[in-house]
Amino acid sequence: MTRPVLLRVLGVVTAGAVALACGLGDPSSPAGEPPPPAATGASADDGSMTAEEFESDIDDATKSAESYWTTVFDQSGERFQPVRRIVSYTRDGQIDCAGEPVPRNNAVYCPDGDFIAYDVNFAVGAFQQVGDAFLYYLLGHEYAHAVQARLGISHRLTIDHELQADCMAGAYLGDSVRGKSLTIDKGDLDEFQKGLLAVGDDPSVPWFAPGAHGTAEQRTESFFLGYERSLSACDLN
Repeated sequence: MTRPVLLRVLGVVTAGAVALACGLGDPSSPAGEPPPPAATGASADDGSMTAEEFESDIDDATKSAESYWTTVFDQSGERFQPVRRIVSYTRDGQIDCAGEPVPRNNAVYCPDGDFIAYDVNFAVGAFQQVGDAFLYYLLGHEYAHAVQARLGISHRLTIDHELQADCMAGAYLGDSVRGKSLTIDKGDLDEFQKGLLAVGDDPSVPWFAPGAHGTAEQRTESFFLGYERSLSACDLN
């Protein structure tokens, strides 16, 4: 996935806040125990990526999400405040959100400190196994949680909050592709679907369970509804 400069987006939003930390769920990493990033300048002949390639995609995904939501808020007459920082971690408890340890193999938005944290080994493994499109989904999903916080959106059930974030991530990516700020490469849509399959709940998880995020099928449906129909599909009103 590549990132030109022009951006056109859709949506009407208002500002607010909610204290809620959310992540991708408890995914089974597509790579099992993925390796750390390749050393700076390392060859990618074996199908891996260099640290520069990985970091460049993380940076591009972050900037494209920031640009998208800034434009959405501007169009509704509101000022968007980007997430304060994006941080990586490698161990359980290395990062905490309001005193709660952030687990490995995950990514979260933490309103206490207004930051997104991601397990770099999980993200690198997904990058290698699924493709760079997964990083845009990962950052897009967590950025959607930051937007939910700014809009004051909360849900009684975790699953509703998470599926809405998947829809919003889909809207961000779909609108950005239609507006030519992102260019879909061959296979990117399949990569989105593979990534969603990797982070879906096991079918045995009840939909009403605390922390439920939705099955792979539910998450895929929500993401592609947003991708195809923009924010109007995401029940933001």
